[in-house]
Amino acid sequence: MSDDFYRLKLLPPYVIAETNAMRAAARSAGEDVIDLGMGNPDLPPPEHVIEKLVEVARRPEAHGYSQSRGIPGLRRAQANYYGRRFGVEVDPETEVVVTMGSKEGLASLAAAVIAPGDVVLAPDPSYPIHTFGFVMAGAAIRAVPTTPDEHYFEALEQAMKAPGPRPKLLVMNYPSNPTAESVELPFYERAVAFAKEHGLWIVSDLAYSELYYDGKPTPSILQVKGGKDVAVEFTSLSKTYSMAGWRIGFAVGNRTLVSAMSRVKSYLDYGAFTPIQAAACAALNGPQDIVERNRRLYHRRRDVLVESFARAGWDIPPPNASMFAWAPLPPALAHMGSPDFSKTASDPRQGGGCCRCRIWRKW
Repeated sequence: MSDDFYRLKLLPPYVIAETNAMRAAARSAGEDVIDLGMGNPDLPPPEHVIEKLVEVARRPEAHGYSQSRGIPGLRRAQANYYGRRFGVEVDPETEVVVTMGSKEGLASLAAAVIAPGDVVLAPDPSYPIHTFGFVMAGAAIRAVPTTPDEHYFEALEQAMKAPGPRPKLLVMNYPSNPTAESVELPFYERAVAFAKEHGLWIVSDLAYSELYYDGKPTPSILQVKGGKDVAVEFTSLSKTYSMAGWRIGFAVGNRTLVSAMSRVKSYLDYGAFTPIQAAACAALNGPQDIVERNRRLYHRRRDVLVESFARAGWDIPPPNASMFAWAPLPPALAHMGSPDFSKTASDPRQGGGCCRCRIWRKW
């Protein structure tokens, strides 16, 4: 019996699983670990959301199969969110699908639209699913930078001219995981124009849409005129409402991509548990004070993190958005690269490189 599984050869060990195992081992050994790795909110969801979950879970009829695309009320709630937050009109019947978090949604989209040998432009560095979700679907990856400057578009032009098949799809993620870089609407306008010129689909991951600081709201690519012609955008309730474990997200935008993804999902799942979807409606439709309250708290935490490391001699640029700080590697250790450095207990006061460290031990 063969254990030569093709797709496993394509996948390195999942970095979050690796660091979680390291953290568990260190704690078992009695070490004092400060875990700045997995982005797991330590705040509770709003009380009215939990109450709605309990209320609906008490109904006998709520425990059957749900709907893979998401219950109609939740799709309408997400469409209303886009209207009030971004001024974008969305059809909940044809332009919204509920996902079990952004991660599942991205993988389902890749399975729906990628054929073996298709070329995908993906950010480097990136959240693993932005690359490996498409790798698992059979795509070849051409890396593009994350920094949204002129070099970014130069890299896109070069990627389109590279030998081999022309790229089919471009993955974007702003605010970025892990670099925390953010963009303004003119960047998306240029990206949409580029996609139309070159016949590219765009997949935008906007999971950190509400974690913005310094008074600069995060835009949506769908705000661009003609954005829905080429783009689908993923959002999530995980960070916005502290509902990470509930696994509720959305894909919104181009109806061709939404339809393709919905068909694949209909084979793979029956949707999230109905009481969870009902509670997600309560989150989107109910009082939004938690969103601003969480934003202020994360803003204060950002400032504490940056100021504390600065006092220790390690200057970290304050991120404009997201829940991460992209920290320069100390020059003496820059040769290690981010993954090895983040696994090593070292003196950080040696200065510059780049990494979002996942596990920090006492120095």
